[in-house]
Order: sequence, then structure tokens, then C-alpha cells
Amino acid sequence: MLTIALMCLGIAIGKWLFPQKWQKANARLQTLLTILLIFAMGVSIGRNDGLLQNLATLGLDSVLFCLFSMGASILAVYCATRKILPKKK
Repeated sequence: MLTIALMCLGIAIGKWLFPQKWQKANARLQTLLTILLIFAMGVSIGRNDGLLQNLATLGLDSVLFCLFSMGASILAVYCATRKILPKKK
């Protein structure tokens, strides 16, 4: 809940209070902090011995989850477009 509240607060500040001239600097800061977050997550994963030992099993689970999600998304979009978009004559 705190995460959503902080996101909404950031949106409101960006919409009404944040100066347009700082937009470029803000984009660079976001990129830098995203890189730092990814690095920190990598360090955390690297320190987890149990994760590294189960990497093969987790990898297979991840691939299956990815394929199932993609398939379900494609099927949902296909069904939705058949219902929503007009048929060509």
C-alpha cells in the first residue's frame, strides 16, 4: 500500500509541482538509479547460495511461466480483437 501511495504522490508532484526544465536531469537520475537498483539486486541474488544451487530448476520454471503468460496474452488479444474490431467484408 505504501508503494502505491508513494507512486501516486510522485505522479501528483510530477504533474503539478515539478518544473519542466528539470525533466532531462530527472530522466538521467531515473536511469542511474535504475542501473543501481539492478546492480543491487544482482549482488543480492549472487549472495543467495540456495538460489544459485536451484538455478536450473528455477530457470525451467521461469521459461514455462513466460511461455504460458505469452500464450495466454496472445489468446486474450486474439479473442478480444475478434469481438471488438469490426469484420472486414
